[in-house]
Amino acid sequence: VQLQASGGGLVQPGGSLTLSCTASRNTFPINVMGWYRQAPGKERELVATAENRGRKNYADSVKGRFTVYRDNAKAAVYLQMNSLRPEDTAVYVCNAKYNSRSPDIWGQGTQVTVSS
Repeated sequence: VQLQASGGGLVQPGGSLTLSCTASRNTFPINVMGWYRQAPGKERELVATAENRGRKNYADSVKGRFTVYRDNAKAAVYLQMNSLRPEDTAVYVCNAKYNSRSPDIWGQGTQVTVSS
């Protein structure tokens, strides 16, 4: 499966963005889909993931501000980002994992810049 991310851009602090990631094939068999980010000079970090059975996981830094959700009918995962902060600036990458034994699948990144 290939993943295609979109929706990044420049936004002022306090603003909102929604990232989208669409898959090239059916996502029903994919257990976990979600988002990671990498800021300049920093390691890639988990932002949010959503499991097929409904459980979601968020980084502490984004809890209450970001929402991850899947739409398997559209083979997509989304990241709704509210109350954005300059420290949210990063390249956001979508991820998929069929199960615990399968390799991670990465999409290309989309740049999010939060600046006034």
